[in-house]
Amino acid sequence: MRARVQEIVFDCAEPSALARFWAGLLGGEAVERSPDWAYVDPPGFVRVAFQRVPEGKTAKNRLHLDVDAGDVDAAAAEAARLGATAVGAVITDDHGRFQVMLDPEGNEFCFVGG
Repeated sequence: MRARVQEIVFDCAEPSALARFWAGLLGGEAVERSPDWAYVDPPGFVRVAFQRVPEGKTAKNRLHLDVDAGDVDAAAAEAARLGATAVGAVITDDHGRFQVMLDPEGNEFCFVGG
């Protein structure tokens, strides 16, 4: 049997707000299923869901999303307009360019581009 990823779920404090942020970033519509659960179905990407948990974030994520941005600088600027924070400068290495970001609740993700 082969399994497939149905959705990626982030623990958070404000599911609806985080779903709106990620919908603005990835496209799709933010859907609030309940006060404790929201999601976005971005076109061409697995569903990203947000579940309210009582405890706050206390450590670095064990998992993060790499988001293909094409233009890393423009994507980082748009994400900042939506409420994200850049972590350090854009890095260029043998694999291309990337920018580490934090979403409004501090979850790490990276924009990657050529």
